[in-house]
Amino acid sequence: MKVARSIQKFRAARAALPSPVGFVPTMGYLHEGHLSLVRLSREQDATTVASIFVNPTQFGPTEDLSSYPRDLDRDLDLLEAEGVSLVLVPEDGEFYPPGYDTWVDVEALSTRLEGASRPGHFRGVTTVVSKLFHIMSPDRAYFGQKDAQQVVVIQRMVRDLSFGLEIVVGPTIREPDGLAMSSRNAYLSPEERAAAPVLRRALDAAEAAYATGERDGGRLRSVVSDVLANELLADPVYVSVADVDTLEELDMVTGSALVSMAVRFGTTRLIDNCILGAHAQA
Repeated sequence: MKVARSIQKFRAARAALPSPVGFVPTMGYLHEGHLSLVRLSREQDATTVASIFVNPTQFGPTEDLSSYPRDLDRDLDLLEAEGVSLVLVPEDGEFYPPGYDTWVDVEALSTRLEGASRPGHFRGVTTVVSKLFHIMSPDRAYFGQKDAQQVVVIQRMVRDLSFGLEIVVGPTIREPDGLAMSSRNAYLSPEERAAAPVLRRALDAAEAAYATGERDGGRLRSVVSDVLANELLADPVYVSVADVDTLEELDMVTGSALVSMAVRFGTTRLIDNCILGAHAQA
């Protein structure tokens, strides 16, 4: 496996790789969720490339950029073991040189859910992902369903800007107790970690209500909120039942719907989601 520390060196190495090329973007501190995406690429692509970059522009001024967990040597060992051919590990200054002033903004989708509580977050995401797509020239790029809104936003960006690549969405990978794997789980205290699987239980409750015929968006949101309210350490930021394409809140679910939430446990903010009526989306 080759590791490129600059865009120029990455492009030189990328030119010699056989196609199709699959790309897995990461911010490092890898877990099974990331590695599952690598394996999806290895199944479908002749070559798999990855990036490790903690993107500063998607963090708000009060968020955890400086303390975001990092372990580059471990990450590189994991990627090499999974058969990744080439990894880009750029410096901040190369991606955002002095005077940088160009941004990609998927407007309406970026203002809802995560965007409403984290202004500017998705502008940072779509800008860095568009730069990575430009640098990588992949045939496919792999993202996890855990970051459901990010997937919707990037799919729209790819469509609107005519990127010639396929977005592949891998399933959310969970711990045995149901907690979605996330690099931010490392921030949880033992008590918070024990409480955090309430997110999965809340989604299970929504799925159970849907399965028995509940279609009222407000009542489905209440089902989720009621489960979260039973966990004293859970502090919900939002609970949503929204259209899977527009992310607009639904009064009634007539097809499929994205149930999503952000919940704080102490200073740690976790997200999770599920899709109701997924067969209706197919």
